[in-house]
Amino acid sequence: MLNLEVFKQRIFSKEKMRKVNLFETSNFFCDLYCLVPGQSQKPHKHDEADKIYYVLEGEAIIQVGKEEQVCSAGQMVLAPAGEEHGVRNGGRGNLTLLVIMAPNPNVRKTS
Repeated sequence: MLNLEVFKQRIFSKEKMRKVNLFETSNFFCDLYCLVPGQSQKPHKHDEADKIYYVLEGEAIIQVGKEEQVCSAGQMVLAPAGEEHGVRNGGRGNLTLLVIMAPNPNVRKTS
């Protein structure tokens, strides 16, 4: 069993949003997204995977489809498969998100 202290895994960079992989299996992944004020993840979509954004600290502006929501610590948003989604740091402080995606799009399917 792997036990992580999540907040100790945070890495912030002025150059770009940072993604820190916490866990990954063939079924899902769980990342930590770390954004300084003004940084964003450009809108994109995954045709076959759902994504959950859970705000740990800061203020996130999360887009799913054509809708945007302002979310703070303790709030979460679902981006269903096929829906365009993205996030930006809309606050004055750092933004940390726990991001879970399933099925894992990094795993190639075999048939």
